[in-house]
Parts: sequence; structure tokens; C-alpha cells
Amino acid sequence: MSPSEGVTHEPDDSPPLGLTLGVGFQGVLISLPPTVLTMLLFARASGLGEGYLTWSVLAAVAISGITTGLLALRMGWVGGGHILPAGAAPSYLAIGLLALEQAGPETLATLFIVSSLFQFGLSLCLPLLRRVITPVVSGTVVILIAVSVMPLTIGKLGQVPDGAPAFAGPAVAAITLLTIAALGLRATGPLRLWGPLIGVLVGCVAAALFGIYDATHLIEAPWVGVPDLWLPGFDLSPGAEFWALLPMFLVVSLSGAIKVVGGSVVVQQVSRREARVTDYRLVQGAVNANGIGSVLSGFLGILPTGTYAATSVSLTNFTGVAARRVGYVIGIMLVVLALLPKPMALLLTIPDAVTGAYMLMIMGLLFVEGLRTLSQDGLDPRKVLIIAISLAVGVGLQGENVIADAVGGEWGLVLGNGMIVGAVTSILLTTFIELAAPRRRRLEVQLDIHALPRIDDFLGRIAAGLGWDEDSSNRLRFVGEEALSSLLGDEQEESPRRLIVLARPGAGMVELEFLAVLEEENLEDRIAYLNEQSESPEAQEISLRLLRHFASAVRHRKYQGIDIVTVEVPR
Repeated sequence: MSPSEGVTHEPDDSPPLGLTLGVGFQGVLISLPPTVLTMLLFARASGLGEGYLTWSVLAAVAISGITTGLLALRMGWVGGGHILPAGAAPSYLAIGLLALEQAGPETLATLFIVSSLFQFGLSLCLPLLRRVITPVVSGTVVILIAVSVMPLTIGKLGQVPDGAPAFAGPAVAAITLLTIAALGLRATGPLRLWGPLIGVLVGCVAAALFGIYDATHLIEAPWVGVPDLWLPGFDLSPGAEFWALLPMFLVVSLSGAIKVVGGSVVVQQVSRREARVTDYRLVQGAVNANGIGSVLSGFLGILPTGTYAATSVSLTNFTGVAARRVGYVIGIMLVVLALLPKPMALLLTIPDAVTGAYMLMIMGLLFVEGLRTLSQDGLDPRKVLIIAISLAVGVGLQGENVIADAVGGEWGLVLGNGMIVGAVTSILLTTFIELAAPRRRRLEVQLDIHALPRIDDFLGRIAAGLGWDEDSSNRLRFVGEEALSSLLGDEQEESPRRLIVLARPGAGMVELEFLAVLEEENLEDRIAYLNEQSESPEAQEISLRLLRHFASAVRHRKYQGIDIVTVEVPR
């Protein structure tokens, strides 16, 4: 499904209340189990007792709701402006248990908080890392997430209670998957909207017929309950164990933040009827929102949060609803569920075979969106090689992690995650290309029409240094003039704005970057819309048409406080 297909309500739209509640309930249905199961695994392995188990699960659900609501906001530095459910991050499981064993709950909580603060730094530095954390890196991470989770979901398909026939799990999973697929491919209107929920209900009915549906927890759970408060405290004078464990926590926190970046990019792609350029201000806001949730998790002694982009992708693909108010509804429902054990127990009675089949479909959709992200900036031979090596390393280590076996110890646990190693590989290879590229040349001026002579002279000297002929030199200088004209627009700001021009020679081309504080609309989107406009363009549109004609590529990234326009000019 392309970004323009099937989206009936975009992020800023206001769908009817009934539709909003229905889609929100489906979002809770598929985002709650991963959070609960991840926290259950950690709490049971921690040895901290039943009190911590009850507290940690309900606290994780509440923090998941708060973070999901923050991620739906669109208020400057906080919020991704889209449906992006969050929950306990499984990547912290191994090192969290290790830190708990070696240093205790107080040091663990401190490590969670300190490493989560690192995400705010990444958000702030995202413009500086624009040539490292690229669509290639983000798309690779998204694909690795899907690939790493798929084996776990396959494993769930064969899990059945003692005494049940072995074929019951795969049979129920097949019924669930076929029902969802049939409704998604053939149904229209409300039937397609409720397709995922209908598939889950059909799967539960099939599970009951096969004797693998257990309602014991639902019967025993109270309607309302508040767990006893369980706060770990903090290590205000960290010792050697803290400093020894901190690097591993920072690596996991960085990988989690990169997952948020990739998830935010993917969600923006699938949430519009017409293809739009990624707004990196919203990406920064999503990283900050997840950072707030992670810090709150540390204070409560539970695993930090991570985003579930697959949930948003599946919701939008099947329902056509991408309105961010659905994110608010999901957040509110999760917070309420934390205080209502009975409804939450109902959701948790869904058999593993049903949830496994549903998650398998979701991971498939996420894999496809990762591929779409990879192609966002085009695929030249170098990018293809980065993707190939990173995926080969990440996927290969999922099957047989020779690095973890060779290293052993604490770092072996971190390097035992193929997704982390694959992501780090793509970042290192991208960084190597950046460092090995020709040296950039820089010019800093005021964003004003009077800066044109300096820009023209700057570009003319670059063309002369490269030995370009007069026609090529004039084309480069003309692109600089039209880019400046397009950035200025019709309105002049009262306060001066700084413009930095970076030029990097390449193979038969020059890449120009214009860094400035710009108007709200994205320049790349405006260029894309030219094909849809009338035959009597305004003066500003003429400038954009000329820029598109003489440049081989125009890319525009908007960050908080800075906009970056990249133009490639062939010789």
C-alpha cells in the first residue's frame, strides 16, 4: 500500500468519536501485550517478589499510556504528532537483569535514568548527525527490528497448554491470519476497519474450540485495584559497578533512540494521503517524548520505554485512520487499564497463537515500510553496500551470534543483539563514507538578497577549482541564486537570519547545503506540488521551477531551530 492509498483521516483530522474510540481500542489491543509480557519476564527473573511483579506491570502500562499520549502531541520540542504507541523496551531485559544482580535496584534505577537522558542529547544533536543517521540507517534499523521479532512470533505459534493437541497452535494461528488477510484484501468500509479485531475474535473462538483458551486469569482478577507502591530509590554515590555498566546502557539507549527515529520516519510516511517529506522536527519531538517516558520509568523502577511503530503502521494500513487524537485515546485507555485489572486480564487471555499470528503480520508490514524508508533518498551503489553488509551482519547474528560467544561477559550480552550490532554497523559505515568524502567548503552570510554576490563568487571559485567549463560554472552559480531566492520567499523577517552554505565536490557533481531558519512550509514539498499547479505560476513558483530544472536533486530537512536544504548540481 502506498502512502496515498487508504488514508481517510490524516494526523490533524478529527474523525468521529465512535471511530476514534474503535481504532484506539484496536491500538490498545495490539500494543498492550508486548508491554505486559516484557515487564512480566523482567519482574519474574528479577527475584524481587510478587509485590514488585504486580507494581511493575501496572506501572509499565500506565507509563506506556503517558508516553503514547506525549508522542501524539505536537508542541515544539515534545511530541511526534502521530499515532506512535510506546511500551516497555525488550532491549533492556538482559542488561537490566545483569545490573540488578551486580549492583542492586538502586543502581539499576540510576542507570535507567542517566542513560535515558542521553536520548535528549541525541535529539538536540540530530541536525549535526544528519549525514550519519540517514534514511539508510533508519530503514535498516526498522528492517532489523522486524527480522529480530519474527522468530519470536513464530515460536509463539506452537505454544499450547499441556494436554492440548500439538497442531492446535498452528491451526489457530492460520485461522487468525487468514481471517485478517481476507478482510484486509477484500473487505471495504466498516468491515475492513474492524478486520484486525474480527480476526482476533475469530482466533479466540477457534482457540476455545481447540481447548487452548484459558480464562482463569480473567475470572480471578478484581475489577478495580491499586498495587502497593514499590519505589527502588537511587544510588546518589555511584560506585565502580555503575561506571562499569554505564557504557552498555548508553549503547542500548542510543539504539533505542535510533529505533524511535526510524519509527517516526515510517509513521510519517504511512499517515498521509499524498507522499510528504519527513518533518525532522517531529522526529526530534518523538525522541524527546520517549526520553521523558524512559526517565519516568527509571524513577518507578521499571524498564524504559520504546516505541511500537509496527502498531501504528498496521492500524493505518487496515483502518485508514492516522489522526493523532487516536494516540491520545490509546494513552488514556492504557492509563485507565492500569487501574482496572479485570479488563486488562481479558486482553491477556488472548492465546499466544493468536497474538503470534497478528504480530507476524505486523512485522511483515514493518519490514515493507523499512524497505520504503531505504529508498527515500535513492539507492546508489555505496548505500546498497551499506544496507547489504548491515543486514547481513544483523540477520546473521540473530541465528548464530559468534561475537557474543567470543567476547562473553557483560559486553557479550550487549553484542548478543543482532539488531544493535547491525545498527552500529550501518552507522559506522555511513560515518566512514562521510569522513572519506572530499573536504567541504563553507561560506557564512546573512540570509538576505544582498548576500548573492558573495554566494555567486563562492560558487564560481569552486567551479574554477574543479576545472568546470563556463556552462557548468554558470549552472552552479544559477542554482545558488535560485536556491537563495526560494529560501527568501516573499516575506522578509525583521530579525536577521544566518545562512551557511556548504559545498562538497563529488564525482561529476557538487552537493550544496543551505542551512538557515526558514518559513513553515517545506521547500521540497513545494517543488513536488508544482506539477499540480496552474499554468500561471507566481514569481516564487518560477524560481522553484528553475531550481528543479537545473539541480539533479533537492532535499529539505526541517529541524527545531534550523532548516537544511541540500541541492545536487551535475557538471
